[in-house]
Amino acid sequence: MRLQTSLENHYAVLGLDRHCTHLQIRDAYRRLAKRHHPDLNQRSAETEMRIQALNAAYEILSDPARRRAYDRELDHASQAAAPGRGAKIDENITQEVRLRIDDFLRGTSLEVQVKDPANPDGAETYCVEIPAMTAPGARLRLPRRGPFARSYVQLRLKALPGFRFKVRGSDLRADLRISGQRAEQGGAEMIERPSGGMIRVSIPRRVKRGEVVRLAGEGMPKPRGGRGDLLVRITYRLEVRVSRTR
Repeated sequence: MRLQTSLENHYAVLGLDRHCTHLQIRDAYRRLAKRHHPDLNQRSAETEMRIQALNAAYEILSDPARRRAYDRELDHASQAAAPGRGAKIDENITQEVRLRIDDFLRGTSLEVQVKDPANPDGAETYCVEIPAMTAPGARLRLPRRGPFARSYVQLRLKALPGFRFKVRGSDLRADLRISGQRAEQGGAEMIERPSGGMIRVSIPRRVKRGEVVRLAGEGMPKPRGGRGDLLVRITYRLEVRVSRTR
């Protein structure tokens, strides 16, 4: 995608917005460079142009000083492209996108379709890269195409409710059902990790029903880096024994 002034939008090339972190830039570049590598694709002028655009975007955005200078250029280009007298006012669109917990942690690619009745060209389709460790609530800003080329599609990312894990801000909640014997004696149990694999949960002796064990750093990504916690609620049935007196 290009701005109206023909200045290459390096953020859009990586599927990111201007508020992205250095880690998100690095992850998006690695994923896209691997996907579009000539060894994995039929060699063509389009493939080469794509790789060149990715390399140029990463070269600029991964260097803090060059990124600041580039952001200033974008601001100047945006001001120069502002509608003048009698020009048509462009429209920005905000759209909510719901992703699985996995998608925030591992990253994903998705296709977003915008249906704007005011667009004579019909539905607009955008391919978006969600970098690994993107925080729920993050916003991505994509330049629109066609008659609304001076406008943007702003995506707000939200988490879908999961079967095993529930999202609460940057934390995740899950239930762990144990036996009455384990509750009495304590010990360790294994539970599925949100990012894959299993993780050990230490059970205190004589743990109460509904007590929460906190696993630090196993939750959702935070907007400013790091991760929230996984809060594991312990549940079990009471063991009731019935004996006859005669």
